[in-house]
Amino acid sequence: MGLLVRFGLSVFSAQPQSQPRNMADLKKGQFEGDEAKVHRIRITLTSRNVKNLEKVCADLIRGAKEKKLKVKGPVRIPTKVLKLCVRKSPCGEGTNTWDRFEMRIHKRLIDLHSPSEFVKQITSISIEPGVEVEVTINDVN
Repeated sequence: MGLLVRFGLSVFSAQPQSQPRNMADLKKGQFEGDEAKVHRIRITLTSRNVKNLEKVCADLIRGAKEKKLKVKGPVRIPTKVLKLCVRKSPCGEGTNTWDRFEMRIHKRLIDLHSPSEFVKQITSISIEPGVEVEVTINDVN
């Protein structure tokens, strides 16, 4: 597993790597033994049910910590409240009475720093019904 140097923003592996062939390879950072590249993985969870959402978050974080990965989160994004006001009367006659409906959408963000092969193992947990999962993977530069 690699070690991320925060200020130099470069990735070093604990395993010995082959030497670069020329200066162009050295500048690009392309080595033959550089398979375990560390990625920044952002998992976005969205649901209308807070209980299911928190359960999936806890399972993901527990799985990542068992693999000894760097985890940040869950970051709780402000709840979206979608409101809809409709007339009770179907024909429009009578007193002006209204029904007010609302749907609350909760969102959580989890950031991981790990090689991409660990993501499949972590996200293979059972996901509760009604929870949407979005995974984005970026390279650490």
